[in-house]
Amino acid sequence: MDFYVFLIIAAISSGTPLLFAVLGGILSERSGVIFLGAEGTMLIGAVVSCLTFVQTNNLLLATLAALAAAGGMGLLHAFLCVTLRANQTVCGLALTLFGTGLSAYLGKPVAGQALAVAVPRIKLPWLESIPFAGRILSNLDVFVWLSFALVMLLYLYMYKTSWGLHLRAVGDNPATSDVMGLSVSVTRYIHVVACSMLMGLAGSYLIMVYSPNWIEGMTSGRGWIAVALIILAAWNPLYALGGAYLFGGLDALGFRMQLMDIGIPSYFLKMLPYVVTILVLMAVGWRNRNKPSVEPKALGIPYMREQRF
Repeated sequence: MDFYVFLIIAAISSGTPLLFAVLGGILSERSGVIFLGAEGTMLIGAVVSCLTFVQTNNLLLATLAALAAAGGMGLLHAFLCVTLRANQTVCGLALTLFGTGLSAYLGKPVAGQALAVAVPRIKLPWLESIPFAGRILSNLDVFVWLSFALVMLLYLYMYKTSWGLHLRAVGDNPATSDVMGLSVSVTRYIHVVACSMLMGLAGSYLIMVYSPNWIEGMTSGRGWIAVALIILAAWNPLYALGGAYLFGGLDALGFRMQLMDIGIPSYFLKMLPYVVTILVLMAVGWRNRNKPSVEPKALGIPYMREQRF
């Protein structure tokens, strides 16, 4: 029983940065803008958070700095894709390359330096009496609970409010939204910047909680997994929770299998989460091959007033 409890706790810890990134990607893509800069944005959030914490020894300031730096990346992406109507895929790839290179340069002074971070945990002793689940939920850190809250808030925002209806309308048919008086550009700017800030928060969590020392390229492809999980989650925040923890659980399982010395090379165990993610995407795509697509209809298409789709 202890093995499964510890595995689920590790899966939550590993999946939380992914969850933040996926939720951000859903916001951007629901507005019609593809955001492939997740990897670079997460790295920028991580390195800025690390540098700020080293200078101030303050977790809140480090998190806010990560949000601000990542927000700047999102503002740049929005300017290129919404204002200049540049190719969104190319801009996203450029953002990843830019963020990867800049983070490596900025992180040189603190490379390998361990961070003494004390992340607040929300203790709920009354949950401990609940079999199995109580041991998991009774001592989670504040960022995990924030991720749970964000899932619910974004779901309610997208499907239960007029603002969420406007967001989905802009992503599906910006021309009609424009005719109805909605500002397509403002909607996309707001949600792309919010997307990048959540990805910066993912990077901050990665270095402040999951692995508290800066290593160049420490995201290890998690940004690309987040992009894939947006599709797996069908652009729905509730499904994003399951997808993120699926990858997190596989990542934690591979690590624990290495400790058990079962004879499988560690390289193959590290591949496990990525291979399973690809297989799940293939299975979902095959199952839904004859069903209408749920992706935003105007995803990746720059909007120009008076343009007909």
